[in-house]
Amino acid sequence: MSEQRYDIVIAGGGMIGTSLALALAPLGLRIAVVEAVARKDEAQPSFDDRSTALSRSTQRMFEAMGLWTEIVAASTPIRNIHVSDQGRFGFSHIDAEEQGVEALGYVVINRVLGNVLQQALTSRPEITVVCPARIVGVTLDTDAATASVECEDGSQRQLSCSLLVAADGANSAVRDMIGITAEKSSYGQRAVIGNLLPEKPIDNVAYERFTAQGPLAVLPVAEGRAGFVWTVSEDDAERVMSLDDAAFLAELQQEFGYRLGTFSRVGKRAAYPLVLSKALRLTATRSVLIGNSAHGLHPVSAQGFNLGMRDVAAIVDCIADARAAEGSCDPGAAALLERYAEWRRSDQQKLVRFTDSLVKLFGSQRPPLRALRNLGMLGFDLVPGVRSLFAKHTMGLAGRLPRLSRGVPVE
Repeated sequence: MSEQRYDIVIAGGGMIGTSLALALAPLGLRIAVVEAVARKDEAQPSFDDRSTALSRSTQRMFEAMGLWTEIVAASTPIRNIHVSDQGRFGFSHIDAEEQGVEALGYVVINRVLGNVLQQALTSRPEITVVCPARIVGVTLDTDAATASVECEDGSQRQLSCSLLVAADGANSAVRDMIGITAEKSSYGQRAVIGNLLPEKPIDNVAYERFTAQGPLAVLPVAEGRAGFVWTVSEDDAERVMSLDDAAFLAELQQEFGYRLGTFSRVGKRAAYPLVLSKALRLTATRSVLIGNSAHGLHPVSAQGFNLGMRDVAAIVDCIADARAAEGSCDPGAAALLERYAEWRRSDQQKLVRFTDSLVKLFGSQRPPLRALRNLGMLGFDLVPGVRSLFAKHTMGLAGRLPRLSRGVPVE
């Protein structure tokens, strides 16, 4: 069995793992990315026709990485966020102009973003992609981590590295292999996702409507279409998914209303369970968790991918700082990983608490909580300072920001 040495091995070649590899590339490190599913395989979940909302801080990261020009050409800006509660008159909103920015965020189709990231990956000789292949075992020592990799053709490799990064998703196998436990709790809901065609122009508005079953988001995407994330109860998900297109659109319309006119032409639908997950630790010897392997959020705030990108920016910053201070860098040094964990722990915990509280507050039909959220939405709209603070968190601009999140290239 052959053994190969790298500075960093990344488990997972989805959007977060690929972004990390590209962000690290200017530092001159030898990087390997191990991905189980071939890029063109329909089972590859990161690069399908779902859409992702990119926050302002994620936009800045892609600008600093030299990728934004290609991404923005196929993205739709969000200039207004419209929040409403079913059964309550009125709404709350956040406006880009009021916040002094061109857009609060952007919506991009995962497949398009994936194409940009994959093309950039092929232009970086310091990055080796091992795919399709999976990590079947991990050994952690004080001076190195070793990943045992099994390729699709049955051959095996040993990848030795200074730092092993688990970016292999919510059901991370590598997280289990390095001995980190994740707490998981089900919301008893599924997110039904897809695209549709509204009768009226969506005009760069992202809608978040809270219904009796859960939140319903409708986002602007390319060519006049709208992406939707419809939260339904676990018990009702199978029935909703089995509806024909006309019946499905009728039910979705009933939940959302006619602010965008009549819905038509729904595309391929998919559904996935909603689970809150939190890793009890972010690091182990010579290893670190990022993205969904570290935290899994409810999609209500559209922050899951963006939180993962802030993980990327922070670990890159820690490595770049150590390299600048010492002239060279051991990316898996215990002190470096502890700095990363301390930095990220607060941001992750705040966002997990925020999204979880939002789901519980707006998901309850108990009169006291309905009254509380009505007052909260009224205060939100009447007090500009509250709206601005919420907007900063939504855009990923609150707290201490790494270089990439500020739009500063790392070299």
